[in-house]
Formats: sequence, C-alpha cells, structure tokens
Amino acid sequence: FLSNDELLEILAQTRDPTAVRPHLRKCFDCMSSVEFVKGDGKSDGMELDTIYITKMESPEGEQVALTVFVSTGGNVEGWMGALEETMRRSLFDNMQQCLQAYTEESREAWFFEWPAQCVLTVDQIIWQLGISNAIAEISSDENPRALKEFKSFSIEQINRMVAVVRGQLTPIQRSCMCNLIVIDVHARDVVDRMINDNCQSLLDFSWICQLRYYWESDVNDCQVKQTNSVFFYAYEYLGVVPRLVITPLTDKCFMTLTGALTLILGGAPAGPAGTGKTESVKDLGKALAQQVVVFNCSDGLDYKMMGRFFSGLAQAGAWACFDEFNRIDIEVLSVIAQQIMTIQQALKNNVETFMFEGREIQCNKNYGAFITMNPGYAGR
Repeated sequence: FLSNDELLEILAQTRDPTAVRPHLRKCFDCMSSVEFVKGDGKSDGMELDTIYITKMESPEGEQVALTVFVSTGGNVEGWMGALEETMRRSLFDNMQQCLQAYTEESREAWFFEWPAQCVLTVDQIIWQLGISNAIAEISSDENPRALKEFKSFSIEQINRMVAVVRGQLTPIQRSCMCNLIVIDVHARDVVDRMINDNCQSLLDFSWICQLRYYWESDVNDCQVKQTNSVFFYAYEYLGVVPRLVITPLTDKCFMTLTGALTLILGGAPAGPAGTGKTESVKDLGKALAQQVVVFNCSDGLDYKMMGRFFSGLAQAGAWACFDEFNRIDIEVLSVIAQQIMTIQQALKNNVETFMFEGREIQCNKNYGAFITMNPGYAGR
C-alpha cells in the first residue's frame, strides 16, 4: 500500500535492490529491513555477483533467517513476490520445528530459541491440547478434577515465566515474555470460567467460543478455530509487537468478527473515541497472522481512491480497518457499497479471478474489510 511516488521510486531503481529497504514497512506488516548478501558462486545455489536476501528483520531488531535465499535478479515485482512467499514459508518451517522442539522440561530455554511469533503460537497450540485432554478426561469420568488440576498447572507455569522476566533479558526477549504472560493470564481466566460453567464436553459453548489454535496433521498446517469459524494461520511476519490484554469484551468482539468473516462479511465496531475498536481489529489480525492496514477516512475521499484500495486488498488478501468511516460523503458511500459487494460476490462464488472496476484481478480468500465509527464525533 504505497503512494504513486513510492511505487515509481521502487520501479525506477531495479538495479539497486537495497533501495527497497525504506519501503518494506508499507509492503509488509512488521518487516522493517532485510539482509542483502552478494553471491560468491561457492555457496549452495548462490550465483556470482547476484544479490540475495538472507534474513528479515523486525522494527524491534529480531532477525529471522529465510529458509530459501531470495535472488534479487530480474524485475523488482518478481523478487518482492518471492520474498513474500519465502517469508510465509520460513515462518511455517520455523513453526513446525518449534512445535517439535517443545518439551515441558526445557520450556524456559525454548522461549528464546525460535522467533517470538512462533513461540507465541505454539504456546497456544500446547494450551489447547492440554485443555482438550482435560475435558476428554472429564467427559469419560476418568478424572472429574482434570480442569482444576490444569488450572493449578497453568498458574505454576505463569509463576515460572514471571521468574524468567525478573532475570537478565534482552529487550526482544523481555517483549516476547510479556506477550506470553498476557496470553497465558487470559488462558488461566478462560479455564476459571470453564470450571464455573461446569464444562464437560469439547462441544460446550464455554470452550468452542474461545480462539483455539490447532496443528492439524491431515493438512499439516496451523488452524485457528472459534465457534463454527475455521481459519488457516496466514504467516504474515509480526516481529515482537505487544499484544492487547484480552478482556471478556475483547472475546465477544473477536467472536463477532470471526463469525462475520466466515459469512464473508465485514465487522463494524462502534463506540466512543479511544475505546480500542481499531486496536481490537488489529489484535485479531495479529492472532491470525494477517496483514492489517489501518486507514483514516475523511470527507475528501473519492470512489476511485477507495476502488484502488479494495483492489489491493482483494489481490493481497490483507485486512483493512477504515477508521471514522461515517466521515465519508454519502454519495461516495453508495459506490463503496457496490465495490464491497463485487468482492463479496467473488468470494462467495469461490473464483480465482473476477472483474473489478473494469479490469480482471486475482481473488485472495484472506481478504477482510472492517470499519469503525464514532457517531456524533466530528473527528480530530
């Protein structure tokens, strides 16, 4: 999501791949830089004098090595596309290895051996397995106290993590631990609610209403489930960004938004300024590893600009959160409604490509559009 000037600057400097570096934050959610290495002709598959991308870096300074080096030879749009694909592939490979490497005994050392994003996701997969096993023991009358025992185990885990935080850590490690504690404290509260609701089956609402992470062996991929919604983890690199503290209201918001996405609709959180509408949408995007683009609407927007925006979202499979949507002129809103309906129809028909604003574009099923409104709020 670049301006015309930025796009021209990238396309004009095809001979200097490093010129792309300042624009990476606008192309990816949390990739602020990449490491360029000149091929020496000796390393595996590296041609002489060709520049390769070997690592990606987050704004916080976390570096993740790419499993396949990306050659910057040829058109910039070609290797930028390859970089996006390799980013997802590298995170998938790291996630798989991170899950296999997990053991309860080496948990404290395991935190810092993998990218923070993978550690956070695998921690939630392991939590889901623990809860599922506990509920299975209750439903088979094997151990009626299984959930209470799991709650005690969760509290012990959190205390051990707090002890790690009190030690000597780098800023990246500390941010990773803070995120883990935020997620695990919410997980402890969820177990508390399930005990109070007397949850005895994997189909009880108090369990299926939670955002649950599974590593499904039949598709060999991570899936995120909530109520009757199922999403594939999107593997957008997130770095070590802070996560929101999850309240019961956030849970309800997530449930509504995931339900809307399953029905190929959008979400419209409404409320006073500063209550966290946009942040909740962004945090759900982080939970599913989706790219989220936040855009502040104004009365100066026209339908052509919004058309280009929707065209990019549909092709990239990104989410957009349009802030203060009610500030757009009513005449423009009617055209925007038509544009959204065109994309929704394409998603419902499950097509590869569709006609949008007079040209044929790709249809990516990860597309999502959200709006926030401040009724009676004139804007900043």
